[in-house]
Amino acid sequence: MARNVVGAPGDNPARLAHVERLKVEVLVPDTHVEAVLAALHAAGAGAIGSYDHCVSSWRVDGRWRPLPGSSPYLGQIGAVMHGSETKIESICDVDQVRGVVDAVRAVHPYEEPVIHLLPLYDLA
Repeated sequence: MARNVVGAPGDNPARLAHVERLKVEVLVPDTHVEAVLAALHAAGAGAIGSYDHCVSSWRVDGRWRPLPGSSPYLGQIGAVMHGSETKIESICDVDQVRGVVDAVRAVHPYEEPVIHLLPLYDLA
């Protein structure tokens, strides 16, 4: 596996950290949690050592305003909306990230899914 080398936050600049895994965060309406979880796991996310399907989730209050030209899953153009969502967190290898993101987008109902990818540093 190719290593992505970056400077670790707060670390001596001469010391390098290797990024081989990413934290994946997805905000999803409660109606689509199971579909997103299935897509994540099918794409290989959530494997830690001798375990798979590793994920954390919790309910959050989402807020958004659809702008002209958008096609919102929920809400009205120009109106500030809010509603319950679930934040899902998992992990994946760097070389899996494209497949993971594509899998989530394929089942996610939002026009602009919120998918965050955060590096997990493995200090050398």
